[in-house]
Amino acid sequence: MLLSFSAPPTEDLSYCTFLDSSHKMSDSGGEPIVADPVDKDSEPAGSEAACLSIVVLGASGDLAKKKTFPALFKLYRQGFLQSHEVYIFGYARTKISDDDLRDRIRGYLTPNKNAAEGHTEDATKFLQLIKYVCGAYDTEEGFQCLDKEISEYEISKKSIEGSSRRLFYLALPPSVYPPVCKMIRTCCMNKSDLGGWTRIVVEKPFGKDLESAERLSNQIGELFEEPQIYRIDHYLGKELVQNLLVLRFANRFFLPSWNHDNISSVQIVFREDIGTEGRGGYFDEYGIIRDIIQNHLLQVLCLVAMEKPVSLKPEHIRDEKVKVLQSVAPIKDEEVVLGQYDGYLDDPTVPDGSNTPTFATIVLRIHNERWEGVPFVLKAGKALASRKAEIRIQFKEVPGDIFKSQKQGRNELVIRLQPSEAMYMKLTVKQPGLKMATIQSELDLSYGQRYQDVTIPEAYERLILDTIRGDQQHFVRRDELKVAWEIFTPLLHRIDKGEFKSVPYKPGSRGPDKADELLKEVGYVPTQGYIWIPPTL
Repeated sequence: MLLSFSAPPTEDLSYCTFLDSSHKMSDSGGEPIVADPVDKDSEPAGSEAACLSIVVLGASGDLAKKKTFPALFKLYRQGFLQSHEVYIFGYARTKISDDDLRDRIRGYLTPNKNAAEGHTEDATKFLQLIKYVCGAYDTEEGFQCLDKEISEYEISKKSIEGSSRRLFYLALPPSVYPPVCKMIRTCCMNKSDLGGWTRIVVEKPFGKDLESAERLSNQIGELFEEPQIYRIDHYLGKELVQNLLVLRFANRFFLPSWNHDNISSVQIVFREDIGTEGRGGYFDEYGIIRDIIQNHLLQVLCLVAMEKPVSLKPEHIRDEKVKVLQSVAPIKDEEVVLGQYDGYLDDPTVPDGSNTPTFATIVLRIHNERWEGVPFVLKAGKALASRKAEIRIQFKEVPGDIFKSQKQGRNELVIRLQPSEAMYMKLTVKQPGLKMATIQSELDLSYGQRYQDVTIPEAYERLILDTIRGDQQHFVRRDELKVAWEIFTPLLHRIDKGEFKSVPYKPGSRGPDKADELLKEVGYVPTQGYIWIPPTL
């Protein structure tokens, strides 16, 4: 059986290019329902038509090559970035030419040598929109040169001064955010306000604890207003994460059951089947909690647990996320398991005797009327048996079970974020045959099967498009960031001091045995004899 859900209502009508008439969203065969587009009144008149300059700072780095430029290319191919209105500037300290940068990027735009001829041709045209500027991150000379190049482009498009759009994407380490933001503010802003704008996109990690995050927020906040700052968390751009609000608030049968009366536990899981793969030195500075749990998984928790917002306006949604985080109780020692896989310390870039966890299971408790008593289990780890990210919502047992079927397993709603995106509901049904016997099965919405002709957008392309449109719904607000760090900073400081130890686990395993024991202690009941198998096409 297939469940069908409408497209995320936060998307603009132009996203309809991702859908075609074969994707029925109702039993009557109607067209996909799309929510009202982003309120154009929130954007200054004419701002969408003005020329757009996208500046990728750190253009020679891995993040820019592997994520930022490919995302921009996909937007270009789909018509969201038009060659007559956009120009892209790469900025970094590396002394290379325009063609050198283009050659570095090209392989990430067309990774397959057998790519269609049109794809290769589009890549060539896209690369001609990129110009490189070399300069330091903490002196005005390079940024003055950058501003000159941007201004010359704007003049060539006959743009009125102050009406153009300037987007700065900081594909850089957080340590250089303050000087870079200061240089942008000093040298590269729109000279007047005639409907244009200047926006900055900053990548995680936003600090290492509450104090450093607040210091970074203060430094950037002194230079830019909050509506100009886009703190990107790419998990908020994932298709199934963006579907959470629709799933919860557009389907009547979920509304009365989404609470502690019916739900036993919620797991939000991230697993990787590889280790740090040569990035041990960088990873050791942060660990799995700072790298994955404090940001990605906590953002997912907010969307699972938040109350219904007044509207789909970004501030209304972000207000509800903050309320959830403010309701989280202090983390208990007995509800934390930390692990480090055998062999992690063999990496020559990792300090001897490091206590940095590569695995963590942490139980969060939300003290409010809806979720009192329900454990939210955040679990992430490297070098595990499988690679996946999912939300697993387990419901309570049926009272007065006349079929004696509970030993087979409880009902679960599983939202698989990656890979093989899917939503499926595990439920008990009659086993086919003459006997009255029960068996576990599922209602399954597997995206690869249901939407065969649809290309699901990558998270980065969706979020970059949101920054151009001025939609901050899927970005982290400053007060939200502060409360998130308040939850985890006490635990992180104890780990850093060596007061909370990581236990070893074997690569390719499920992680430390203590993690499974903790799951049982908080009330999770594993399903016996059932495995979900993604449907084949």
